[in-house]
Amino acid sequence: MSRRKQIYEGKAKILYEGPEPGTLIQYFKDDATAFNAQKKATLDGKGVLNNRISEYMMLRLGEIGIPTHFIKRVNMREQLIKKVEIIPLEVICRNVAAGTMSKRLGIEEGEKLPRSIVEFCLKRDDLGDPLLAEEHIHAFGWATQDELDEIIGMTLRINDFMLGLFAGIGIRLIDFKIEFGRLATPDGHQVVLADEISPDSCRLWDSETDKKLDKDRFRRDLGDVTEAYNEVAMRLGIIKPNPGTPPNLSVVTGDK
Repeated sequence: MSRRKQIYEGKAKILYEGPEPGTLIQYFKDDATAFNAQKKATLDGKGVLNNRISEYMMLRLGEIGIPTHFIKRVNMREQLIKKVEIIPLEVICRNVAAGTMSKRLGIEEGEKLPRSIVEFCLKRDDLGDPLLAEEHIHAFGWATQDELDEIIGMTLRINDFMLGLFAGIGIRLIDFKIEFGRLATPDGHQVVLADEISPDSCRLWDSETDKKLDKDRFRRDLGDVTEAYNEVAMRLGIIKPNPGTPPNLSVVTGDK
C-alpha cells in the first residue's frame, strides 16, 4: 500500500489526502474517549461499526435531500468524502433530557422535552466545548445568519427522519451531535452535513427497557460497548449475525 499523506487526526478518526482533488479518506479508529479525552480505551471493532452505521445514515439522509460530504465507503474502516471547511460548531439536537442538559438544568434524565431543542457548542476540546448563544456565533464570525438558518433547518429535518427511523426498530433517539462544513462550489460554497452519525455521536435507548446502546456505555462504565453498537447495526439491517455465532460476536472486524 502506498503511503498516504495524513491531514488530521482526531479522537476517533484520521483524515488522509484523497485520490482526487477535493477529496479525503476518513479512517475510523477503534479508540474511544470521553470527558475531553480524559478517559481513553481501545475497543476492537468500534471503528468498523461506526463506519458502516455512518455510511448507512449518510446515504439515507442523502435520499431525503440532505447534502452531505459522503461519497462512498472504501473498505471496512474508510470512507471517501468531499473535502470541506468545517464550521467550528458542534450542533446538538435534544428530544429527551440527558447528559449535560440534565446536570445543567436540573431536569431528570429521561424526561421528554416540550419540543426538540437545537444547541450550539464551540469545537474547542481545550475549553470543554462551551455552550454558545447565537449572538456569540454572529459576533465572532463562526457562521453567518444564513448559514445558521440552513444548519438549524437541516438539523430539525435530520432529527425528524432519525426519530422515525429509530422508532421503527425499537430505539428512542434521545439526542445527537452533528457537524457541518462549507463545500466549495462554482458560485461560492454550500453548507453540508459532515463528520459522522453513529452511536459515538447519538444517545440511543431501547424503547422498552431504556438500555443504552451508545457511547454512554463507555462514559458510565456500563460495559459491552461494541456489543451495543453491534446491536444498533443489526437492528438497522446493516449486518446479520453469523449462523451459530452469538449476536455480540457477529461483526467482522477486518479492514477490507
